[in-house]
Amino acid sequence: MRVDIDNQSKIPLDSAFLESLESLFLGVLENLELQHKTCELLLVDNTTIQALNAEFRGIDTPTDVLSFPLESEFSPLLGSIVISVEYAQKAATELKHSLENEIALLFIHGILHLAGFNHETDNGEQREKEAELVEHFHLPTSLIVRTQG
Repeated sequence: MRVDIDNQSKIPLDSAFLESLESLFLGVLENLELQHKTCELLLVDNTTIQALNAEFRGIDTPTDVLSFPLESEFSPLLGSIVISVEYAQKAATELKHSLENEIALLFIHGILHLAGFNHETDNGEQREKEAELVEHFHLPTSLIVRTQG
């Protein structure tokens, strides 16, 4: 398995959906020409992601997704992505699409961060790449387009 998924959330997620995240990951890696890489995906609640956000970013509030790149050219592991399923569920309800689509959008966003994209400092490269991937995988409006559109 190329994605090690640890579902710590109390919100039930279909096993077929979790398996589909592997295909999504492989498709994104192929697009980025990083086919031999792996990652960890932790699905958590708001309390857990808030603690991580406070510890690593100094922001003591829940967030939707955090990425922790492993900066080693010698390891196949790109890093870890943490998604709050609770936060994603609220966003999916507000945006009128499925929880699975919201998690997929957040996963793509996180993978791009692991691959070195940074929408906070780049000139729109992550926004463009995310829009391309979202269209390719037939997902609803991407995270960056929603927040920076």
